[in-house]
Amino acid sequence: MRLVGTWIVTALDGRPTPADERHCPWLTFDGDGQVFGLGGVNRIRGTWAVDGDALTFGPMVSTLMAGPPEAMEAGQALHRLLARPLTLRAADGAAARSADPALEPDPALEADPALEPAAAGVGRPTHVDLVADDGASIALPRTAARS
Repeated sequence: MRLVGTWIVTALDGRPTPADERHCPWLTFDGDGQVFGLGGVNRIRGTWAVDGDALTFGPMVSTLMAGPPEAMEAGQALHRLLARPLTLRAADGAAARSADPALEPDPALEADPALEPAAAGVGRPTHVDLVADDGASIALPRTAARS
């Protein structure tokens, strides 16, 4: 399974995130171990690594703007969850194994750099859940790249 690409955060610990595009959290996983996105109001950036089905994030930084309470709460919940070790789960709840993209390049993307990651085929799930030891989770369906 490959995480490289952009994912919408549709739920945090079972609670839906803001649906409006301006405040909907999202994450983009780059192949060089960098992650960036939007927490609801604030831009976020950091590092990520995966070992088997275990996903960890390095220090995360963010802007410090204020916004609607629901979007601010979503951003805070996302930061709290990204600070913890998480397990990758497929849409059916089964453990999802992945290789660290920094160590295992994706031949489909190397062959055609313009290829949208979601269209690259094998190993590219359309939905994953990131689950903490206590069951808290982040629901992530794949989407097109954002900026």
